[in-house]
Amino acid sequence: MGQRITIEAIDFRSDARGLVLEPIGADDIPLQRNVHLVLTEPGGIRGNHYHVRGSEITVVLGPALFRYRDEGVVRDLHIPEGTAFRMRIPPGVAHAFRNTGEGTQVILGFNTVVHDPQSPDVVRDVLIEG
Repeated sequence: MGQRITIEAIDFRSDARGLVLEPIGADDIPLQRNVHLVLTEPGGIRGNHYHVRGSEITVVLGPALFRYRDEGVVRDLHIPEGTAFRMRIPPGVAHAFRNTGEGTQVILGFNTVVHDPQSPDVVRDVLIEG
């Protein structure tokens, strides 16, 4: 059996100015070869793929639907508004996100493989239809 996805809620501080959170810890920083910020409009879908080589850490600010295929079973995680979740997604685990809110959704992704448009590390695998 391969690695399995892990999902954890992230505590963060917020006040009238906004919020501050640490998306990854010191042990994860040296392993990352790609960082990407994704802003998704209401109803928009991101992902619908899996990575062949790279391990991904993704942080999502809710509200969102996170759908993934875990050992052949499709599972949903509904992320409530005002919460943040971190997903550690190993290679081969298909995943997708839908913005279920009324505002712009924020996703921050980290990957252990450099982004190379000539040799992409993603394979399309539709989990959420658009």
